[in-house]
Amino acid sequence: MFRWRPILFALPLFMLAAPAHTQSAPAGFQSPSKNIACQYFDYDKQNILRCDIAAMETKPRRPADCDLDYGGAFEMNAKGPATRLCHGDTVMDKALPVLAYGEVWQRGGFTCKSEQAGITCFNADRRGFSLARVRQEVF
Repeated sequence: MFRWRPILFALPLFMLAAPAHTQSAPAGFQSPSKNIACQYFDYDKQNILRCDIAAMETKPRRPADCDLDYGGAFEMNAKGPATRLCHGDTVMDKALPVLAYGEVWQRGGFTCKSEQAGITCFNADRRGFSLARVRQEVF
């Protein structure tokens, strides 16, 4: 004889509570103009911040040893100097939240400030970059 058991009702509740396999949102932000995007990465406990700028009034000359894109991507570790990258990819992502003008973003030893003139980011050593359509500077 079949007996109804309450445990059968627990299965659907358990299935609802199970975590879905979704991709987490990238850690970072984009400028209100959406011309600059920055993403934070933690590779083997080494924090990295990369920022890309889509439109620039002038692009620097590509080095002879770079066969990819050059001029619009910048990267730094939590300590040490920042650098302009030779790159074949981008961190531009429409899913990134907007960092409004006047707001500050901090994570993993990095600080970035959004202003109408552009985005400035620096690390624990106060090294970094300022990115704007008219000028990009590594300091």
